[in-house]
Amino acid sequence: MKSKINKRLIGIAILAVIATVIGITIIYYGLFQRQVRADLSVSAKLLKDTHYFESVNIDTDEIDLSTDIEELRVTWVAEDGTVLYDNDASAELLTNHNDRPEIQEAFVDGVGEAIRKSDTMNKNTFYYAILLDNGTVLRVATDTQSLLSVYISVAPVITLIILIIISACVVISHLLTRQLLKPIEVMVSNLENADYESPYKELDPLSEMLRSQHTDVLAAAKARQDFTANVSHELKTPLTAISGYAELLEGGVASEEKQNHFYHEIRKNADRLLALINDIIRLSELDRVNQELAFDRIDLYEVAKECVDDLSVNAKVKDISIAIEGEKCVINGNRDLLRELIENLVQNSIRYNNPGGKVLVSVNTIDNSTCLIVKDNGIGIPAADQQRVFERFYRVDKSRSKATGGTGLGLAIVKHIVEIHDAKIELDSAPGVGTTISVLF
Repeated sequence: MKSKINKRLIGIAILAVIATVIGITIIYYGLFQRQVRADLSVSAKLLKDTHYFESVNIDTDEIDLSTDIEELRVTWVAEDGTVLYDNDASAELLTNHNDRPEIQEAFVDGVGEAIRKSDTMNKNTFYYAILLDNGTVLRVATDTQSLLSVYISVAPVITLIILIIISACVVISHLLTRQLLKPIEVMVSNLENADYESPYKELDPLSEMLRSQHTDVLAAAKARQDFTANVSHELKTPLTAISGYAELLEGGVASEEKQNHFYHEIRKNADRLLALINDIIRLSELDRVNQELAFDRIDLYEVAKECVDDLSVNAKVKDISIAIEGEKCVINGNRDLLRELIENLVQNSIRYNNPGGKVLVSVNTIDNSTCLIVKDNGIGIPAADQQRVFERFYRVDKSRSKATGGTGLGLAIVKHIVEIHDAKIELDSAPGVGTTISVLF
């Protein structure tokens, strides 16, 4: 980052110098041209006021300005364009000047100006012509450098200036970059300090964003560590049981009655292990879910009724009565995920209920929102645990979860599905009273 800032500052300085030199050269060259034209005008008028060319009675042999005016070319032109005199060349060798723009303009308007460029000499020649009282035209001219030649002449100076500025910018940009980045570096080093205030108000949003992202990264890292530890522990428990019972069976020391018990425990732990693996895979799939997931118009009541019908046998086995009420409510969602969400909620209500308990599933429209409610009168959840029940592998009563086959991932899956549908989930529970979970779409 520092290198980029240094390079950009140097680049800006170089561009600024070049643009300044070009701009100033163009401006001053324009002023220079104006001054040259003004000087030629003054010179022509002074020569006219002397009546020098009118007093010689057109005797060109007596006119000699070659030594009097060295940098000014003077040309005297007759009414028909014939060159009567030129202090830089023999008049007889010069062609008729009647086609010169400045001569033509002088005959018509009294004065005329023109600039002609010489590509071979890389110069500009300025002409100024004035009509004399006797009908002839006096023209004065001078050569100046062209704009290109001006640039070429100042190129060494410009190069030297750029080199000096680059050297200065390397030092200044290094100091500025260090000064600019120092508050950011200090701010980054204080991300965990909530009381730290950034030195510039402009950095406050960035500071808050970085602090929030830093907190999220730490939380995500801890969550991954916890998840790995929990997965290892949860998988190890049934595997240990299966391995232990299998070892006893392999030894052949158990009676037939105990062997049947061991077979049952092996199957139960294998089922638990399979359920854990399936839920872990399902969570991984939900973590990778993207915008390509198919969403359709779904009747939530119909999906809930199908789930209640499918789970009614399981509820009856555990002496739990289950019912559904409500009305047709159409939402935009994924049918398979919604079915999985309802099944998880209903299974939890059955699993953590008491014999003779009740589970009620309702689908209604409340305040222009479709609301799915799963209510039971089971064991309930203590207030201290309610904020964590949606975490992976978190269980309020671990012994009961293992006895009923809970994996601790059901509500975590529910939370993911709710987030995918941009819905909201609410929990209301009390020990001994029961639990009510509401999902608002």
